[in-house]
Order: sequence, then structure tokens, then C-alpha cells
Amino acid sequence: MILGLFINTLAAVVLIAASFDQDKTSPAHSALGRDWRLVELRGVPFEGHATLMFAQSGNITGAGPCNRFTTKNIAPYPRFDVGQIAATRRACPDLMDEATFFAALEAATAAGIENDTMILSGAAGILLVFKAAD
Repeated sequence: MILGLFINTLAAVVLIAASFDQDKTSPAHSALGRDWRLVELRGVPFEGHATLMFAQSGNITGAGPCNRFTTKNIAPYPRFDVGQIAATRRACPDLMDEATFFAALEAATAAGIENDTMILSGAAGILLVFKAAD
């Protein structure tokens, strides 16, 4: 009897937690599956091409000015904590911009999303500003 009550309570807690994770009105949910285009890097307008996209699993994929990349956000919104970035290794004239982009992603500790704008910030303040590409 007590074990059955415990299992039912545990199941209810899991269902409630899952419903919060699927909250389609949360800013975190609005980031999922959207292409985000970098428009500002460390306070300077970004003229190159850099994007990212969030998947439900926490995976992040995208493209820097030269290479495609993947990483994973291991923190719940609004925190932001990516591990090491894995990228292809093509050379191009914009490798310095790409290195700065990747370093800023790794330094970011918080995300904020409002409408079609996403801001990633860290200890040094605003690091990256993205606009939804769609």
C-alpha cells in the first residue's frame, strides 16, 4: 500500500516536471529549432556570417564564419554553459573572427530571449547578440 502510494506520487512529480520542461510559452522554448544569426560580438556589429540553433536535447549546432560546429548547453535556461566546441577545420580569412565567436560562446553564462532577439552574456557583460533568422 505505502509502496503503491509512493510510486503514484513519484509518477505525478515526474509528469509535473515534464510539463514544465515542455512549457511552450517559456523563452527557452522559443529558442528551440530557430536559426539565430549573430549581429553583435562583444559590443561590435558583426558583419560576417555566424549562426546557431538549439535542439530540445540541449545540443547546439551552427556555423562560424569558416566552420560548422556543435556543442551542448548543460545548464537550464536562463543559465548558459557550453562545453568544448567541436568544429570542422577549414581555413578561411575570417578565422580570427571565428575564434572570437567561439571564445565568447564558451565564456557566456546567461541567456536572455525576447521576441526575435537573444543575448548571451557573461562576467564581462553582453558577449553576443543574435536575431532570429526566420
